Amino acid sequence: MTINQEILDDLTEQAKVSERLRMNLDLRDSADDGSQRMLNAIEPGSILPIHRHQKTSETMVCLRGKLRVEYYDEQERKCTESFILEPNGVNVAVSIPLGMWHTVRALESGTCILEMKNGPYEPLKEGDVMK
Repeated sequence: MTINQEILDDLTEQAKVSERLRMNLDLRDSADDGSQRMLNAIEPGSILPIHRHQKTSETMVCLRGKLRVEYYDEQERKCTESFILEPNGVNVAVSIPLGMWHTVRALESGTCILEMKNGPYEPLKEGDVMK
């Protein structure tokens, strides 16, 4: 598969009409593929809860648009670090360590990322979403 602007445009249009203001496209070869690889279109206003992954790190590459990545402290529940990802910016990708509390916020319409995690998909558990 070649990832081109047409694919990103289509995914963005789906995100814009989605209740969650985001949409992903699974890039795995089959359901037997044990990894998580996806494109994710995220529109401004999409709510992604502060969360963590306890079994995998997470890699994000900003393909288009602008995204703020925020890390949080578990004890005080405060943002401890924040940075911008954009294709031609200072930061284009991030590797989020296993167990790190984080969230992302789209800063521009049409923002699309490539997201990768180890192992099969596991829904977030109650203890993995910050309240």
